[in-house]
Amino acid sequence: MYRLFVGLRPPPPIRARLRATMHGVGGARWQSDDQLHLTLRYIGAVDRRRAEDIALALGQIHGVVPDVRLDGVGRFERQGRTDTLWAGVAPQAGLGGLHRKIDHALVRLGLAPEGRAFIPHITLARLPRSLGTAPEIDTFLAREASLASEPFAMPHLILFESHLTSDGARYDTIERWPLG
Repeated sequence: MYRLFVGLRPPPPIRARLRATMHGVGGARWQSDDQLHLTLRYIGAVDRRRAEDIALALGQIHGVVPDVRLDGVGRFERQGRTDTLWAGVAPQAGLGGLHRKIDHALVRLGLAPEGRAFIPHITLARLPRSLGTAPEIDTFLAREASLASEPFAMPHLILFESHLTSDGARYDTIERWPLG
């Protein structure tokens, strides 16, 4: 089985800017440079044949190269505890359109439609349950609230495979297609 998702990779200077923010929350599992991406659509576990069909469908998607910028930071919570710290990405309209095209293509293949709201972001850290209410989380969010960048492009749609390890997830590029 292949655990897949579709995403975009920010360019090296943006990834360096993001890595510079990654400190100040003890126990956080900060993302490595190789892990920094913007997820457009999580797919999940599929067999080889389905993975090949997905790759074919994604190769037919055409879209404008998203021209975006970093825009603040935030958190995702689960059961009242912060479990993820992220950097926001704006504007969201072009990314939302690309997300919808991908979702429609995957639904035509028989996959369930995306069930969650699409919130464009780049994950910075995963937090263990024990850290979910630590005061340093609020300190991080206040310190990085003004995170911003000049506009940048993410010109390739990428199909990633995720491998879960004891050290966190490792992402391998399965296929990439130019946008535009």
